[in-house]
Amino acid sequence: MELMRLGPIGSERPVVRHNGRTFSLDSLTADIDGTFLAEDGIERARAALSAGDLVEVTDAEGERIGAPIAHPMAVLCIGQNYAAHAAESGDAPPEVPILFHKHPNTIVGPFDDVAIPPGAQRVDWEVELGVVIGTRARYLTSPEEALEHIAGYVVSNDVSEREYQSAHSGGQWSKGKNCETFNPLGPALIPADDVDPQSLRLWSRVNGEPRQDSNTNDMIFSVATIVHHLSQYLVLEPGDLINTGTPQGVALSGRFPYLRAGDTMEIGIEGLGTQKQHLVPALT
Repeated sequence: MELMRLGPIGSERPVVRHNGRTFSLDSLTADIDGTFLAEDGIERARAALSAGDLVEVTDAEGERIGAPIAHPMAVLCIGQNYAAHAAESGDAPPEVPILFHKHPNTIVGPFDDVAIPPGAQRVDWEVELGVVIGTRARYLTSPEEALEHIAGYVVSNDVSEREYQSAHSGGQWSKGKNCETFNPLGPALIPADDVDPQSLRLWSRVNGEPRQDSNTNDMIFSVATIVHHLSQYLVLEPGDLINTGTPQGVALSGRFPYLRAGDTMEIGIEGLGTQKQHLVPALT
């Protein structure tokens, strides 16, 4: 079962896809957001789908695919969560999860254009497993308990401008993470019950050429550990997104050129889907 949002920017409609068919969720919710997730929306959608209560959408082909979650309160990101990526960044593996934030308005659809800021020279790709919170999580007692608070998983591209996040810009990572369009998300939210988050191949390509190819079993901190850890410092709300880090193979390594207008990024995660974005100059 895949939860998706289809339609023009700002007018997406919630749907579920199953066995190649698309069904409207309008009878259950106005959108796939924190309220829907907190009110057991995924299980209600599953039950309605099984009972044949959902209306099939026959005009979905060719519609724009939006980000699969609407209006998250927070986008939380974990840095250097793969040892090889830490090494290519010139750093030792972290001893505790590194946290930084992206503004929720960086989120766009999985096939929307990504805009290069004026003067930016070091724009980079980062395929990541995204975790979507389903129920409020605070001061969790264990990583095992943390898994109970996850609604599902998504493909996330944590696009970065490395110069903006470097010491030259004050050493603040979020400066290089918050440019408009810098978090393509989707195409679908896959329910947590259908996913083993620590056994997923993830990959990226630029202009058709391989860049990253790894597996989430190489994470330094597991999904459960990350959610448990974050809950000790902040309250995770339904619909919040956690980007769990990227493996080696980014431009920061020095092995590949940075992105330029006219380039194309493709990323994917086993069982969760694929994305494709064109790089364009940001409008000023």
